[in-house]
Amino acid sequence: MRPWIRRAGICFAVLLLALLATATLLYQTLSRQIDERLAAGWTPPITRLFATPLELSRGLALDSDELVRWLDDLGYTQRDRARGAGEFDADSRAITLIELAGAKRGRTVRVRFGVDTSGTKRVVGIDVPPAGSIDRLALGAPLLSTLHAGERRKRRDTPLTDIPRRVIQSVLAAEDHRFFDHHGVDAVRIAGAAVTNITGNRRYLVGASTLTQQLIKNTLLGPEQTLSRKVHEQALAILLERRLSKARILELYLNTVYLGQQGSFAIHGVAQGARALFGKDLRNLTLGETATMAGIIQAPQLHAPDRHPDRARSRRNGVLQAMVEQRFLTPDEALAAARAPIRGVADTDDVEAPYFVDLVDNQLEQVLPDRDADRAGLQIVTTLDVHLQRLAETAVRAGLRRVESQLPDAAGEPPQAALIAVEPQTGAIRALVGGGSYRASQFNRADRAHRQPGSIVKPFVYLAALERARRDPAFPFTASSLIDDTPTTFVFEGRTWQPANYGDVYDGPVTARMALSRSRNVAAVKVAERTGFQAVADLWAASSGGATPPAYPSLALGVFEATPLDVAVAYTVLANGGVRVPLTSILRVSDGDTPIDLIVDAPRRVAEADSAFLVTEMLASTLDSGTAVGVRRQGFLADAAGKTGTTDDLRDAWFAGFTPTLLTVVWVGMDDGSPLGLTGAQAALPIWTDFMRSALDGRPSPAFSPPTGITFIDVDPATGLRATTRCPESIREAFRDGTEPDAVCPLH
Repeated sequence: MRPWIRRAGICFAVLLLALLATATLLYQTLSRQIDERLAAGWTPPITRLFATPLELSRGLALDSDELVRWLDDLGYTQRDRARGAGEFDADSRAITLIELAGAKRGRTVRVRFGVDTSGTKRVVGIDVPPAGSIDRLALGAPLLSTLHAGERRKRRDTPLTDIPRRVIQSVLAAEDHRFFDHHGVDAVRIAGAAVTNITGNRRYLVGASTLTQQLIKNTLLGPEQTLSRKVHEQALAILLERRLSKARILELYLNTVYLGQQGSFAIHGVAQGARALFGKDLRNLTLGETATMAGIIQAPQLHAPDRHPDRARSRRNGVLQAMVEQRFLTPDEALAAARAPIRGVADTDDVEAPYFVDLVDNQLEQVLPDRDADRAGLQIVTTLDVHLQRLAETAVRAGLRRVESQLPDAAGEPPQAALIAVEPQTGAIRALVGGGSYRASQFNRADRAHRQPGSIVKPFVYLAALERARRDPAFPFTASSLIDDTPTTFVFEGRTWQPANYGDVYDGPVTARMALSRSRNVAAVKVAERTGFQAVADLWAASSGGATPPAYPSLALGVFEATPLDVAVAYTVLANGGVRVPLTSILRVSDGDTPIDLIVDAPRRVAEADSAFLVTEMLASTLDSGTAVGVRRQGFLADAAGKTGTTDDLRDAWFAGFTPTLLTVVWVGMDDGSPLGLTGAQAALPIWTDFMRSALDGRPSPAFSPPTGITFIDVDPATGLRATTRCPESIREAFRDGTEPDAVCPLH
């Protein structure tokens, strides 16, 4: 053998060995990458947020459409006839459901609806054949949302067996109809795509990535478009198909596929996509909706049905045609689905209470500080009441439309609003809206908008006065004390200031009750001056849990900054007998079956129960005869107390009010601080009324109960003294025992 042949053979052998070694090393590296990801569970565990359990009761103001939404939230499937657990059928008069979970799983329940004399639709009966009827039905806690530690991503993991067949077929037809025929990389589709792209038979370039490749790209690799990354992707896809079954790969893909943005959240998976795109549970999508969702996978932002209906329609119809070609559908089925209108629901970004979810995410850092770096896989039961949340969103949207209609046509940015509804005894946040649209702005005005609270601070001026009177016998002050409400110049630290009442209306001598209910500015500043500005500032700080505002005369008129959340915390003091209750969005947290102890602030008494009750009694007049009388005119008759608030130049409009069971704060204004041009009674009060009237309809609404040591007597409103039979009018006034007036009205 010639030497050069021998040398060439040696070189070839070395090269071959090098190639084999490189291939082996590469195979081991790629295999390790796949195995490590599989060992970690492939997709990171998600943190699930649940709302409070939904409960039906006889007499509840609810119609069949709203109950269908409840059942959709809980994962029930609508059928022509309910036959199995988790199914329901509906008509305008009744819904028959078969319970999905819990000890009563499989029980058949029929919910009947009727209309009362006012035209309100209500639950009139809850039948459980053949046993009879029940007054209440607990339906379970709906999954509110999901979170990923370190990522703003929403995903609902769903087993492949729970994903409807039509959803699977539409995705396969749209993205990889040969999925069950290839081994991770489809050479046939690659060749076909190359020919199509070269010949230019389509207006766009055709890809050939399999579902397995897309799964690899979306979960293991970055978005860069390079040849080396593509080869890397293909190699990993082949290896993954050797590790997992086709069914498992398909399940992973359907739970991780990217389907667009919901505000600042990325939407992943068909189950979450169904809610984000159509506001429905996955199992209740129509054929057209499943085809629409599959069609937007290639470019979700360009084909979103609510923003680009024409593009979405084109993609949907293309998927339907592909399903016919794959014999998933008959031509008639495809034609019927193609004729359906595109109904992308633009406001589904608020279906899952995204502002509230953001608040939960923030509060987790406070209650779980040791787990801040890793909160994956937790089960969190929140305080949100889905029914009240929807009522709140409806009230805010309607209120903002009213406000916008009253603004000049040249107005720039749209008005914004925030609403917080709280259970005062526990501090549980039952509903929260942080703006007009989360999709348009993720800025949560409920807990981040620092605005002047205006006159809603005035109750704390009077509370401070009552607290001082309780401690200081030389400081007599009651709800019937007379205050001189006339134009006054105040001197403080060498400077003068002359506040004016709204509309330049002054009452002269007026009782504290009437001054507060009519929101008289001069009277409030005089009470604060007598009490001590620092005492008022300290009480507000203790009530709200925030910083102490400057102890200036303007403090009495709310000339400092606070968030709607601060205001809600402060008003728990009035609604809860003088005790400040920290607000919370989280009830329980568990890691699997293991409950986790939460770090929570304890309630704090900042005023005595009798003082808080006396202010609450005074605030009841605000609704009955004061600045919030519109509440009664709009038909809200429950025992309630509240206060309007309007800041200088009509920039901010507020209303804070409460019943014994529900406290709600509403703010309306402009994000840039420009004048809204409307008062609290005009802009915020109607939103509060709409929400509270709906929220309490059909639910028990008790009256305020006085604590021990409270006496009621009739007083003359002109003098604040005991009324006689000759007085033309009288007010039933509450007093701390021993502080009621002895003198009788001398005028009548």
